[in-house]
Amino acid sequence: MGGKELTYTPSEKYLTQERAAKDKHEYFKGQIVGLAGASLRHNRIAASLITELGLRLKRQSCEVLPSDIRVCTPSRDAYMYPDATIVCGEPEMEDGMFDTLKNPRIIFEILSPSTEDHDRGKKFSFYRQIPSFEEYVLIDSTRRFVEISVKQPDGSWAHYATEDPEGHLSLSSIGIHVPIREIYRNIF
Repeated sequence: MGGKELTYTPSEKYLTQERAAKDKHEYFKGQIVGLAGASLRHNRIAASLITELGLRLKRQSCEVLPSDIRVCTPSRDAYMYPDATIVCGEPEMEDGMFDTLKNPRIIFEILSPSTEDHDRGKKFSFYRQIPSFEEYVLIDSTRRFVEISVKQPDGSWAHYATEDPEGHLSLSSIGIHVPIREIYRNIF
């Protein structure tokens, strides 16, 4: 009864283990990193952000997805869980499990002191490999501060930031604006 032994690539092995795991883990070129639970402040910001984006996307072909949707790079060398993602048009999924998105347009990360360097550095470098990715939004959970990175026609990235409580998070690729005060509702 000599059966053929199954072999998996490192990313396939990660996906198999991740789908069976109780906790979330991200994958970066063979390295698996566990994700810590989020604080009340982080969850309030995420809930407000998703609510506000959802209201503004009603009449568009885009939708906002929460942090349970994984995003992967085209080379499959990274699998990450953004805090929120906007996909426009038909979502392209990795496989029939429908839990890994290949075509995000806008990715949101909520920064904490323990995740800020990772979100600004390693994760952003992997996200930039995704052809459909056009805007990266970092929302600070310790102070009122929002930074937006926008992909330029030449492939470079322009960065904008605001601390103005009366300012707006402006998402140029989809033409919507969210008041900063609404993102930070019940926080400051």
